[in-house]
Amino acid sequence: MVSRVFDNIGVLIHTVDLEITQYMKNQLAPYQLAPEQYLILALLLEEEGMSQNCIARQLGKDKSSITRMIVSLEGKEYIRRVGCPNDRRCFKVYLTDKAKELREVVNTISIATRESLSKGLTEEETSELRRLLGKVRDNVRKEFGCPGFCNTDK
Repeated sequence: MVSRVFDNIGVLIHTVDLEITQYMKNQLAPYQLAPEQYLILALLLEEEGMSQNCIARQLGKDKSSITRMIVSLEGKEYIRRVGCPNDRRCFKVYLTDKAKELREVVNTISIATRESLSKGLTEEETSELRRLLGKVRDNVRKEFGCPGFCNTDK
C-alpha cells in the first residue's frame, strides 16, 4: 500500500528537493563545495561585488547562514570580502582567480542538472511547472507568513 503522505504536495516538493540536493552534493564534492555555496558562486559569476545582504535576499536565506557560507568559501580561497567605504557593517563579495577557474564546472553542472530535471518534459511543460511552483511559493508566503528575506524577486 502506498502511503497517503505523498499526496501532500509539500511532502512531494520536499522529497524532490532532497534528491536534487543529494545529486548536487555528489557533483560538487570534488570541489569541496556544498550546494548552497555553489549557488553563491553561481550568483557571483553573474555579478561580482554583491553585498552579503543582497546575496541573502537573492537566495532567500538569513544573513547569519550566508555569513557562515561566505566565511567557509573565503577559507577555501574561492572568494574575498571587501568592506564598503561608507558602512563598516557592509561587505562586498568578489571571486578569487581560483573560483573564476570553476566557471566551466559551474556551467556544466548547471546545464547537466537542468537537462536531467527536465528530461521528458516539453518546453511548455517546464514553463508550466515553473509557473505552478511559483504559485505554490506565493501561497506559502501568503498563508504561512515569511520573513522579509523571502522576497527574492529582483
